[in-house]
Amino acid sequence: MTTIRLTAAQAMMRWLSVQMTPEGERFIEGVWAIFGHGNVAGIGEALHAHRDVLPTWRGHNEQTMAHTAIAYAKTHKRRRAMAVTTSIGPGALNLVTAAALAHVNRLPVLFIPGDVFTSRAPDPVLQQIEDFDDGTVSANDCFRPVVRYFDRITRPEHLLSALPRAFRVMHDPANCGPVCLAFCQDTQAMAWDYPVEFFEPTVWHIRRPEPDRRELEAAVAAIRAAKKPLIVTGGGVIYSGAEATLRDFAVKHNIPMVETQSGKGAVDWEEQLHFGSPGVTGTGCGNKLAAEADLVIGVGTRFQDFTTGSWTVFSAPNRKLLSINIHGYDAAKRGAQSLVGDAKICLEKIAAALGTHRFADPDFAARKDWFRTTDALLAAPTANTLPTDAQVIGAVQRNTGKQSVVMCAAGTMPGALHVLWRAAQGGYHMEYGFSCMGYEVAGALGIKMAAPEKDVVCMVGDGSYMMANSELATAVMMGVPFTVVLTDNRGYGCIGRLQTSTGSAPFNNLLDDSYHVNPANIDFAAHAGSMGANVVKVGSIADLEAEMQKAKSATIPTVIVIDTDPIPGTGAGGTWWDVAVPEVSDRPQVNAARENYEQNTARQWLGN
Repeated sequence: MTTIRLTAAQAMMRWLSVQMTPEGERFIEGVWAIFGHGNVAGIGEALHAHRDVLPTWRGHNEQTMAHTAIAYAKTHKRRRAMAVTTSIGPGALNLVTAAALAHVNRLPVLFIPGDVFTSRAPDPVLQQIEDFDDGTVSANDCFRPVVRYFDRITRPEHLLSALPRAFRVMHDPANCGPVCLAFCQDTQAMAWDYPVEFFEPTVWHIRRPEPDRRELEAAVAAIRAAKKPLIVTGGGVIYSGAEATLRDFAVKHNIPMVETQSGKGAVDWEEQLHFGSPGVTGTGCGNKLAAEADLVIGVGTRFQDFTTGSWTVFSAPNRKLLSINIHGYDAAKRGAQSLVGDAKICLEKIAAALGTHRFADPDFAARKDWFRTTDALLAAPTANTLPTDAQVIGAVQRNTGKQSVVMCAAGTMPGALHVLWRAAQGGYHMEYGFSCMGYEVAGALGIKMAAPEKDVVCMVGDGSYMMANSELATAVMMGVPFTVVLTDNRGYGCIGRLQTSTGSAPFNNLLDDSYHVNPANIDFAAHAGSMGANVVKVGSIADLEAEMQKAKSATIPTVIVIDTDPIPGTGAGGTWWDVAVPEVSDRPQVNAARENYEQNTARQWLGN
């Protein structure tokens, strides 16, 4: 056996550089790194040596580096990914939130945090967590519940098994998610004689599991027996590459569709069988169909509470649930009739079995009425008032096209975009599985790196921008252009509205309702400009539209700041959401909200 002597860190980077997609590209496109004493000498030296075959990028925050990597993987439909390395201690723990985000969204990312000395000779080292009852614990054990695979590299030869295991998880269509290879810092520097064949290029494929014959026959029978079926499109459709298959299936059998946040953009909004979204952020026409459907066909969806209106929106008597999902865990939720398998293959097989079976036309008039209603909400204001979020969305919509991607993550904008944005196929990117504030700017960078031909527009509120914005400086440094539309409503407007809707007094959400000695006066334009971005603060919707056009030719990020009204919601669509209201309060508004809450919880379908 021919061997080559390498340090463990050198071996890892050499191996990563030759793991390929079927299209001949690296699966791990590159490594985001912030160095510290736990990874600079071992991993840092190895990355430098492999910089021509495995790029290294420097970020400004460990969590947002990971957000960039996650957005990159999501844009590539899980077929490519990035790695992130940090030192041990706070650097590693800054990744945990992002790991949970990737876990919830079923997205691949490779975390390589430094770890303690296996020798324990210098213990306790700087930043080391000491467990008084367990000598094997380190800070990286925090990753265990939020990754799909965890391993600690304490010997150089561990890489021979740990790396392939990690990649199998990231390529598993059902169990796909983040992995953590905690890399002990002395192990990184240890040398070992690795087999040369370990570094031969490997092509990784994603399986397409076929459904069980009995489950398939039962699913076909359930659809044939339905009178008013409704398809709920989830993110699994996109990850399966089943967008065209789903559209053809719906058209062939005349079945209307609604879409989750993760599934939005699988089918172009102009398709007449596309009725928008269901649930809490649902369209009027979509929720009408949801209330009437006798068979709800979920395709690649987890049936999250926003989709289901906390299980009140699919309310027809005796309605049934059919869940087509790659994972049995998701397919069996709420007692659904399960069809476990790849979305594309399942739809193709159901279509073949149904033959020419077609259903009666859905309410196309309601769909037309919805778009007429929302046209007015999206129009520019006629009075000299602060614009609403809907009016800002309308301005952005009028200045984007089929090659645009609008993205967001948390606050007011996700709900408003879900119900109002008219997404072209592939034109929508929302992190709403974890709804992590601070994902937006870093996520926009990841999307643009994955799809440089796209016009990427990041919609972010002032609250989320304040959470994490430092990768704006990274994007400037790297010359990666995208447009940030920063809506300033002076605080957490979304939660402020939720607070008052549950009867509570305005408190601690908007800046003016929070404890302060000096009123907040944050100059977002100056802040973004200090990081080198193109910046402008606009005073009207018309000015916003003009600056959107200018930003398209920029070679670095452009930030457009606009003040907005924090009070109005979208003004259309939606349904109830289960947010518990206190049973006892001195406030009559809370007591009235509690009464309404109890009426709505009585409508919930608990299932199993």
